[in-house]
Amino acid sequence: MTDLVPADFTVPRELLAPEFRLEPLGERHNASDHAAWTGSIAHIRATPGWPPADGMPPERNLDDLRRHAADFEARTGFTYTVLEPDRDEVIGCVYIYPDREDPSAVSVSSWVRADRAHLDAPLYRAVSDWLAGHWPLREVRYTPR
Repeated sequence: MTDLVPADFTVPRELLAPEFRLEPLGERHNASDHAAWTGSIAHIRATPGWPPADGMPPERNLDDLRRHAADFEARTGFTYTVLEPDRDEVIGCVYIYPDREDPSAVSVSSWVRADRAHLDAPLYRAVSDWLAGHWPLREVRYTPR
């Protein structure tokens, strides 16, 4: 797999918004990430493409976080955790990867916890604006909220 962005592009390490902040997803987020999505599976399943219907144990979640972190370092995909603005509590995730059907396009997906459902549209808008204004991406496919 090739880089998703040009070699000279500095990948942003955060996005700050009044309601949330994004930072690269990593191992340190495992417990909070696992709790966030397993506690909201029904809500997240209503968002396009989410998650395994039967969930996954924390150990498999940690493996998944490690894979996303490796993709980030390899520049083949970028996963950001969505955190409370003032603390490290995971409230969602954003995934930026090559589109499966058309690798020249970029597929973006996101989810938020059920108790933060009101942030789904603001997250979509903030990420869409961020990608359009600060990332050298070709066609971006991100289902509107």
